[in-house]
Amino acid sequence: MASSEITLEAVSSASMIPAADWDACANPGSAYNPFVSHAFFAACEQSNSACPRTGWGPRHLVAKLDSKIVGLVPCYLKSHSQGEYVFDRGWADAYERAGGQYYPKLQASVPFTPASGPRLLVREGVDADRVRAALAGGLKALCNAVEASSVHVTFAQESEWAFLAGEDFLQRTDQQFHWRNEGYASFEDFLATLASRHRKAIRRERRDALANGITIHALTGGDLTEEVWDAFFEFYMETGSRKWGRPYLTRAFYSQVGETMADRIALIMAKRNGRWIAGAINFIGSDTLFGRHWGAIEHHPFLHFEVCYYQAIDFAIRHGLKTVEAGAQGEHKIARGYLPQTTYSAHYIADPALRRAVHDYLKHERAYVAEAVRELTDAGPFRKGSGNDPS
Repeated sequence: MASSEITLEAVSSASMIPAADWDACANPGSAYNPFVSHAFFAACEQSNSACPRTGWGPRHLVAKLDSKIVGLVPCYLKSHSQGEYVFDRGWADAYERAGGQYYPKLQASVPFTPASGPRLLVREGVDADRVRAALAGGLKALCNAVEASSVHVTFAQESEWAFLAGEDFLQRTDQQFHWRNEGYASFEDFLATLASRHRKAIRRERRDALANGITIHALTGGDLTEEVWDAFFEFYMETGSRKWGRPYLTRAFYSQVGETMADRIALIMAKRNGRWIAGAINFIGSDTLFGRHWGAIEHHPFLHFEVCYYQAIDFAIRHGLKTVEAGAQGEHKIARGYLPQTTYSAHYIADPALRRAVHDYLKHERAYVAEAVRELTDAGPFRKGSGNDPS
């Protein structure tokens, strides 16, 4: 008996996909990644953070088998390259100088979020490779249908990256800095694995960060009141305006994730003289704490390191989480125990000439990234013979 045909459809809002079906594909089994949950995408879109007006037009690709949703790819039609953290502006400039039109393009990613996770989302109990192949083919067909230049699957899992290479997608790598929990019982237990000078520097930074009467508070669940979100949004706007020019997320986004994802959020807040002065938002996965962004209205030495990095390590140890992902870029994280990790993206480019040029570029870039990861890992802060020491 012939198997049923997989049908594909692109929809213009996460709200058009039942949350239970989305989450059955995004987070099957016991593993949980907050950034591929229906709640996170709904918050991005319903808060008008990721919407056509901001250059993020939802085109989520849905695969059905016998009328049942068996897979999907969160995807957006983009009119720019902002909020992605995998930089392709050089490709766009070169293509447009040659007379091509790079935008619109399709972006299979989580808006404003440089965190690795699944991108070809498949429900349990089906032929996963068959559904992934259908989704990959659907992305290329959608690219053609909307007259986009390309499809970019960013911060994918390594297995998806390898799979998409067999579906005519080009392979790209980059690096981030992650902290690994080697079964530490406390922050001091972690410090004991570091070389002496790094251990002393971190203790000094943590002491100096709180020298001006600053206290630190880890808020989650019912602690996340609208008053707290008001304060954090002020930090976000202040720091985001200086760092990016135009912050991506609206105030409504925080209220919505505070309502639908409160138990999956760890908001690290700093207080001085009775008022909140700085904070960092983290999302909690099944085994990973994902640091996203921080902001401040007062600036104190080392407060950024304490709120973003050391408190995240503390939280992960207390809650038995295996990893802290501290977001994009930042070689300064190495001295604080965060080691380089390779990240993966896959790119389908419709124009053969641009595809050839990018293919050649990526070959050299992958070699550079691999060597940089090796060198930076060797420069890590750990004592020889400790669990994290690469030697």
